[in-house]
Amino acid sequence: MDLGLQNRRAIITGGSKGIGKAIAFELVTEGADLAICARGDKALQATAQEISEKSGRMVFAQAADVTDDEQVSAFVTATAEELGGIDILVNNAGSALPGTFEEVDEERWKADLDVKLFAAMRCVRHALPYLKESNQARIVNINSIVGRQIAPEYIANSTDRAACLAFNKGLSDNLAKYGILVNSISPGNVKSNAWGSTLDYFAPDAELEAYYKEVSEQTPLGRVAEANEIAAVVAFLASKRASYITGASIDVDGGLVRCI
Repeated sequence: MDLGLQNRRAIITGGSKGIGKAIAFELVTEGADLAICARGDKALQATAQEISEKSGRMVFAQAADVTDDEQVSAFVTATAEELGGIDILVNNAGSALPGTFEEVDEERWKADLDVKLFAAMRCVRHALPYLKESNQARIVNINSIVGRQIAPEYIANSTDRAACLAFNKGLSDNLAKYGILVNSISPGNVKSNAWGSTLDYFAPDAELEAYYKEVSEQTPLGRVAEANEIAAVVAFLASKRASYITGASIDVDGGLVRCI
């Protein structure tokens, strides 16, 4: 199935590892031109080189902290100059802050909200002038199932992810007049090297594979997702095939969410 992503120009935040890296590979495989950012330049450049070598396509990579408006602006501007515009924005940067209400202080909570909600807002603001010029503009926000099915042991994460869902829905309405489609993906448990802080909090003595096994038992499909399974849905939402989908939030969780 032709997704119509050939030579489409895509930005991915948090693109050096995990789900972001998988999304980068998925889009470049479909023929998209790519720009990725992350805070750590060494890992970022290594990922860009790996993708370029395997795909034969150039990948633009620039270190940027999405909590810093000037860095976001510089990255988006450089991307537009390098790629000749922007058609797709994937807001993937984020983290999973564990803890109950009494365990998460205000400063950590604000920082978590900043890297999730306000970071996405910054990226949209700076990319919007370029997205308006595209004839197939897409914004895909990577969120989490805890935004809909609240996890009390992740109270800050759940609250902030719920805010991101509201932003996704409202933004889709605001930008529809420009033909810009805005959608969200809510993964469940995904194999990723981003599990470190979560594992330290819930099972400090456990091995990662043992933890995957434990959470798999809570999932109807009986396993943890691979990052490329999330990436495949991103590619679809970014494609011409998703031309009448906007404001949606799609759970990619193996059936873990039980709410309607």
